[in-house]
Formats: sequence, C-alpha cells, structure tokens
Amino acid sequence: MIFSAIEHIASQLNRFLKRTFELNEDIVLVSNLVESDGSEATHVHNKIVVFLVSLEKDTTPYQQNGIYRSESGQMVTANEPLFVNMFLMVAANFGGVNYPEALKFLSQAIQFFHKTPVFDHQNSPELDAGIEKLILTIENVKFHDLHSLWGVLNGKYLPSILYKVRMLTFDGDEVEAFPISDVQVDVRPSIEEI
Repeated sequence: MIFSAIEHIASQLNRFLKRTFELNEDIVLVSNLVESDGSEATHVHNKIVVFLVSLEKDTTPYQQNGIYRSESGQMVTANEPLFVNMFLMVAANFGGVNYPEALKFLSQAIQFFHKTPVFDHQNSPELDAGIEKLILTIENVKFHDLHSLWGVLNGKYLPSILYKVRMLTFDGDEVEAFPISDVQVDVRPSIEEI
C-alpha cells in the first residue's frame, strides 16, 4: 500500500510535468538519492525524485479494539484500522548549469499539489482500490531540522519540499468471534445506584 500511494502521487506529478513542459520522457522517479553502498544514484540526475522520508501513526483519536454483537448473536472483537501518515520529499536533482531547471520543475510541482491536494477515486480512477484517498499538505521544516534531515539522506541539500500524506489505512479486518457465554459482564451496581 505504501508503494501504491507513492507511485500514484509520482505518476500524477509526472503526467502533469510532461504535459506542462512538453516532455517525451519521464521526469519524475520514485527512488533513493543514494545507493545502498552510499554512492550517488546516477539514474536520478536531472529528475524530480520522490521518496519516503518517514512514517508515523496518525494520532487522530479513534476507537481501539471494539467488541460488537454479530447478526448470529455472537460477540465479535475486531481491530480498528491503523491510520498512517507518510512524509514524502519531492526533490529537484539538477546540478551545475541545470540548477535553474530544478527551480522551474519544483515550482510547477508545488503548483500541481496546491491545485490537487487530494487524490481520490473521483479525480484519480486508477488509485489503488485499497486506498480511499490521499491528502497532501506541506510540512514546514525548521532550518536545524532540515540540516539534520539532509545529513541523514545524503549530506547535500537539493531544492525540495516535504509533504505530509494522510489517509493511508491499514485495515483491521481480522475478526475473532466468541460465544456470548465467554463475555464477562460486571453486574455490580454502580456508585450512583447505591
């Protein structure tokens, strides 16, 4: 699901940039900026690179495990879905004399996500069926945190913007049924009843 969400966002951005700049080849890639051995990834030169920076549990309050009565009369326990936020970096990897291109492409990427901050099945029919919608918001990063982030990523800053992507849901479909006789009910009177 994580890959499907990132791939969808990147492909939509790629389609927009290709149309805007009348390009024949893809300009947006989902990739790391460095290889696993620490060397620079050469296939991302002169590209907009979209990559996962972090994941977090969405702290929006929701019910924990619930117990419900099924149609057959059994008590059923079900895990509630897990809501996860992704932090996606959109970085313009253009160096040297191509640096102005980095700024042009990044500006258009920001414009695109400003106009289309939500991807759902109405405006993106090809969105993975397991994803209801994706909501993108710009995540402000302080200079100190930005320095630390790029130090972890590869040590050299690229023109970029960080987006928080909400509504990634890992469903809690596992349901366990048990007979009602297994349910312990406290029948002691409450303090108000005494």
